[in-house]
Amino acid sequence: MEFNVQEQTNPKDLSTETEGSLTPAFSLGNQPWQEWLTPMVDSFAKVPEYVGRFFSEYKQPLTTLGLLILSFISVKIMIAVLGAIDDVPLLAPLLQIIGLGYTLWFTWRYLWKSSNRKELLSEFEAVKNQVFGNNI
Repeated sequence: MEFNVQEQTNPKDLSTETEGSLTPAFSLGNQPWQEWLTPMVDSFAKVPEYVGRFFSEYKQPLTTLGLLILSFISVKIMIAVLGAIDDVPLLAPLLQIIGLGYTLWFTWRYLWKSSNRKELLSEFEAVKNQVFGNNI
């Protein structure tokens, strides 16, 4: 079974407005609650302007506060990761032995003799110049 449904439009149903014109805005008329709704809508419309002005005025303190919060979170994460590493059996003593070995090697390589200390200072100066430039 097949049903044929046809939709008909009458010319009287079509809009007679000119092409490209906008339909009029929906008006609620003079409702009693509109007296307090209009100022609220206007206030909410100005919120992005207020927020933008606040951020432009207090940019430096907000950046400092953000960096402090970020550093606090980073320290907390680092403490948690180190606590998790410390809980792994034999990993903490192994890392301590590696750190002690590196400290001994560094002392022997760079701090034992005067010529090696001068070499370390020259390498440090070279890295400093690469990072900050030669103007310092």
